[in-house]
Amino acid sequence: MAKPSAYIEKVTRELSRLPGIGGKSASRIAFYMLGMDRPAVERLVNAIIELKDNITTCSVCGGISDSGVCSICSDPGRDGKVLCVVEGARDIFTIEASGEFRGLYHVLGGLIAPLDGIGPDELNIQPLVNRCGSSKPEEVILALNPTIEGDATTLYLAALLSPLGIKVTRIAHGLPVGSDLEFADSATVAKSIEGRVRI
Repeated sequence: MAKPSAYIEKVTRELSRLPGIGGKSASRIAFYMLGMDRPAVERLVNAIIELKDNITTCSVCGGISDSGVCSICSDPGRDGKVLCVVEGARDIFTIEASGEFRGLYHVLGGLIAPLDGIGPDELNIQPLVNRCGSSKPEEVILALNPTIEGDATTLYLAALLSPLGIKVTRIAHGLPVGSDLEFADSATVAKSIEGRVRI
């Protein structure tokens, strides 16, 4: 049986490390790239290197930015009275795609998961409390995935923020239990934001 080139194997192996790409998909992508002309390959490689070199963490919300403060936090047209708390930076893009939310964001950088050794101190929770104390939003929306860890984090944050006199809500469970926010369509996310409930 013929063995593929060591170079094809190497690219396939590296591609299969990416989330959502199995061995067959990685192999298809590798062969597709083999058929690309050199300038196209160089554009792809350069785009990845520029992404790695130039994207940083927003100093305000913890999301991603190509400068010190992201475009959402620096936008004077956003409603600073409403703060939406998400697990990861990509959740911001999911919610933004719904077109329903015009407030600001705060990225936790994960969820409380004691079995994995992740407690509140490992997350971006204290900066959230500090931010709520200084900017005094009227409402904090907890837009966390409806999982055991998401629910535990939601309850923890609600107990922490409610005494500050802030209205704490969570997105409605228009999202199926156990699913991830990033896989939801824009209409579902919009309905979840619209139907949020007080905790």
